[in-house]
Amino acid sequence: MDAVDEARKTEEAEAFVRRVEELKQLRERMERVRYKVAVMSGKGGVGKSLVTVNFAAALAAKGKRVGVLDADLHGPTVPRMLGLKGARLEAGENGIVAPTSRSGIKVASMDFLLPSQDSPVIWRGPLKMAAIRQLLTDVDWGDLDYLLIDLPPGTGDESLTVLQLLPGIDGVVIVTMPNEVSGQVVEKSISFVRQLKAPVVGVIENMSYLICPHCGDRVALFGDGVAERVASEMGVPFLGSIPLEPKIAQNSDSGTPFVSENPDSPAAKAFISIVAEIEKFVEK
Repeated sequence: MDAVDEARKTEEAEAFVRRVEELKQLRERMERVRYKVAVMSGKGGVGKSLVTVNFAAALAAKGKRVGVLDADLHGPTVPRMLGLKGARLEAGENGIVAPTSRSGIKVASMDFLLPSQDSPVIWRGPLKMAAIRQLLTDVDWGDLDYLLIDLPPGTGDESLTVLQLLPGIDGVVIVTMPNEVSGQVVEKSISFVRQLKAPVVGVIENMSYLICPHCGDRVALFGDGVAERVASEMGVPFLGSIPLEPKIAQNSDSGTPFVSENPDSPAAKAFISIVAEIEKFVEK
C-alpha cells in the first residue's frame, strides 16, 4: 500500500507541476495580447459566430492585429466563415502556428484538428476544458491588439473554462435576437458573466429587422425592442442592432466576411459602429 500511495503522490505532484507550467505559459501568451473579448449567447441560432467574424474583420480593416479562438468545440464554424476551411494547425518553434485568413486574422479552432468535416466531437466536460486550455496556451498568438473568443451557446463548461482561465479578460459581448425567448436567456447570460466577475461590454441585437428591397421600409420580423429593453433592465449598455441582409449568409458561406465585401451597407455600418463601442469600452 505504501508503494501505491507513493506512486499516487508522485503522479499528483507531477500533474501539479504541469498545471503550474501551463498557467505560466498562458500568462506569458496573454501578456502579448492587448485586449481579450469574449462573444457569447444564451442560446444557439442567433448568429454569434457570424458576429464574431465580422467584428474581427472590422478590427483588422482598421489595422488592428486580431486573433479569433473558436471555442465552440461541437459546432466550429469560424474557419469556414474566414475562408480557412481545410486548414490545419502546425507545430512551430514557439508553439502551434495558427492559420491566418486573407485579411491577416489568426484563427485557432477544433475544426483544424478533426479528420473530416462531418466528424463529431463527442467529449465530456474534462476533455473539452483540456482542449480549450491547450488552444489558449499552446497556440503562438504572438502580439495581438485583440483576441476574440467565440464561445458556444449557453453557460456550460467551455464558457466557464474561458472566463476562469483568461487573465484579465477585458469584456464579454452578448448576442441575441429580438424575441422574448431570447431576451429571457440574455438575462441568464448577464448574470453568469457577473458571477464570474467579468465585465459585460453590452448586448447586441442580431437579425433585428429587414429593410424591404422594394419599398425601403424597416420590417421587424421577429419582434421589436426586446434586447434594448432587457439591457436597460439589467443595467448594461445596448450596443446596437444589426439588420438582416441576404448577402451576410452568402459571404459567410463563401469564406469572406460581410463587412469586407459590403462596407457601405446598413448591416456593415452597424457592425462597424458596434466595434467602435467595444473599442471605447475596453480602451477607456
